[in-house]
Amino acid sequence: MNIFNIIGPVMIGPSSSHTAGAARIGRVAYKLLDDVPVKAEIGLCGSFAETYKGHGTDKALLAGIMNMRTDDKRICAAREIAESSGLEYRFYTTQMKGAHPNTAIIHLWGASGKECSLQGASVGGGNIEIRSVNGMTVEFNAESNTLLVLHKDVKGTIAQVTEKVAAMGMNIGDFRSSRPVKGRDALMTIEIDESMHSGEVESLRSLPNVINVVLVKALS
Repeated sequence: MNIFNIIGPVMIGPSSSHTAGAARIGRVAYKLLDDVPVKAEIGLCGSFAETYKGHGTDKALLAGIMNMRTDDKRICAAREIAESSGLEYRFYTTQMKGAHPNTAIIHLWGASGKECSLQGASVGGGNIEIRSVNGMTVEFNAESNTLLVLHKDVKGTIAQVTEKVAAMGMNIGDFRSSRPVKGRDALMTIEIDESMHSGEVESLRSLPNVINVVLVKALS
């Protein structure tokens, strides 16, 4: 933990949890989509649902989806910018049993037809936790470069991927695996200390039984 985890990020206010954290969740969705977003459906749970207008949570989430950082002065005009850029969006409130009070559910569609969804929580001081990606359970905070590896649940696949990452000179800081149903699709979440270029990501995609690999670069 560093001092910024305690005092929060440089940001457009009023709230590190409801504004800065929301913007960071939106940016993870943007990075996950890896496309120009043209449509967004955004669910708000708990405290987000109750206070989002007063705290500017809606604007912050939209700003993040458009790749704005927490200190971007355009956050205050995010709704207008989204509308002028052709980004169709809809907010709705919902409840999820056991979810963190500051939870957002984002579903994005891109200009080229790409689609993604995530569930993230703003846990205080501008810090976030991503809890679900495309319906699969994950756990990462986007403070490190993170590989999301969708693959078939076949013996030896995890070993192949991690060995390949090591062979590239990458150090794995954290590893998690989500397997909703044995023998079906599964998801690896791999946090790495180093940066990774597109050719290396493509190399991982070419491995047997790997369906797709997405690199979520660390938020700055």
